[in-house]
This record gives sequence, C-alpha cells and structure tokens, in this order.
Amino acid sequence: MSGKVRIGYVQMSCAEDKTANIGRTKDHILNLARKGAQIICLQELFSTLYFCNREDHASFSLAEPIPGNATDYFASIAREHDIAMILSLFERRATGLYHNTAAVIDADGSLLGTYRKSHIPDDPGFYEKFYFSPGDTGYQVFKTKYASIGVLICWDQWFPEAARITSLMGAEIIFYPAAIGWDMNEKNANLNKEQLQAWRTIQQSHAIANGIHVVAVNRVGVEAQTEFWGSSFVCNPFGTVIHESPADKEDFPVVEIDLSQTEYYRNTWPFLRDRRTDNYGPILNRFND
Repeated sequence: MSGKVRIGYVQMSCAEDKTANIGRTKDHILNLARKGAQIICLQELFSTLYFCNREDHASFSLAEPIPGNATDYFASIAREHDIAMILSLFERRATGLYHNTAAVIDADGSLLGTYRKSHIPDDPGFYEKFYFSPGDTGYQVFKTKYASIGVLICWDQWFPEAARITSLMGAEIIFYPAAIGWDMNEKNANLNKEQLQAWRTIQQSHAIANGIHVVAVNRVGVEAQTEFWGSSFVCNPFGTVIHESPADKEDFPVVEIDLSQTEYYRNTWPFLRDRRTDNYGPILNRFND
C-alpha cells in the first residue's frame, strides 16, 4: 500500500450555462492543486444541471465523446499541475447510445480509462434510464501516480457487490461522484434525515467491509424539484468520517489520508481472510425463491 495521499474534491452548485460550470470547476481545481491536492474528484455530471430530473430529448445535446473536448481540456490542467482527476461526464458513445461515465486522468495528463455507471435508477426526479445505457466496462481500478483507485457512480453506491468487486481488484480508495438530494415535494424533516443517514451509512459500510478509504462527492443547490444535500465526505477503513461537507454550502477541501494504515485495518478485522467464496453462489440469482 502507498503512504499519505491528499484528496481534493469539488462540491458545488451548477448553473444552466455549461461553459460557466466548467470555468468555475477549473478555478476550484487550481485552488485545490495550490493547496496540495494530488487526486481531485468532481461531482456527478459536474458540467451541467442535473438534466435527468425530466425526460427531454433536447438534453441529449449535452453529451460528448470520450476522449473529447472535456477530457482534453482537463488533461492539460492535470499535466500542468501534476494532479490526477476523476471527471463524471455524459458520454456520447455513438448515435443514440449514451452512458453516465467517469473518465480518470493521471497526473501526466494521460486518460487512464473510463468506468460506465452500472446501476441506472429510474425514480421520480431521477429518470436516468431515459438517458443512459447500463455500463459495460465492468468494474475498474485505475493506477494513478498517487494510488490505485476505483470509481463507482451515485446509484452504484447502494450495491455492496460493486464495492466488494472493486476492492478485490486492488483499489486503495473508492470514489463515488454523486448527484442525490431530497424531493422538494416531500418536505418531511424525519424522512430527510433518514435518507441522508442511509446514504452516509451505506458508503461507510463499504469502507468497513472492504477495509478501504471511501470518498463520496455530491452536489448542492436546488434544481427543479430536487434539493441536493451535499454532505460529501471522506472516511477511513473503519468508517470514521475524516471530513464532511455541509449539506447546503459549497465546499472544496483537501483531506490527507494514510493508505499505509490499510494493512492495520484489514489485519484487525480480517474480513477478506474469512470470506467463504465457496458458498456465495446464490448471490448471482435475482431472488432465491
């Protein structure tokens, strides 16, 4: 395992102007780099409003190829400032074929590869099946200059299988770029509290079960009927939150984590040692009737 790594992330609100969002994001990335960040993660679909809150064919015009202008633009920043980056993009793969995709750029500006979101939600305010085909990259681990990282995207965060497989592939950190919030039509303080706590707890549980650091990066602000709840955080392999952002404000932290401690956590609670891979077959069934 590596030593200390400085993680930066961008939790921000977005506007309708895509160019303005990209410009603001660049400014925040440069500030994070000046503060010593080595790996920087952006929130899900960072360059636009969360267009999936309605089904609108016009929104397909927001998609872009990978590699393309966005990856080229941020690759030059990564190369100049010696930082690795995770970009969450609306990928135009082919005519009529689109994905919700994370592109990972290394500190030398090279595009290490992509991960396409595997689990696609379809809920009120989150009509992602209208836009995105399920990912077909499989789970991915990217060996950046600073650490081997896995990337999963938003709805993926609720599925322990995704985190487990990514960890077993050698990820030292799992990043979850996200766009999740409360339905403004369901103004219920207790329900809101439970939803946020569930979101935080499930990702902390992935850290614990796999002995791995987790970084969750959400957006803030109100868009249509959704109030995005921010609360981005970094936790260690015991699930202890090292840094948590506010629910209603932008935040651009640099958080140092010590990957050399991963062996201590995994030796203390040796879940990987005690896994019974011989009797997990039923998990491959949709339901065990």
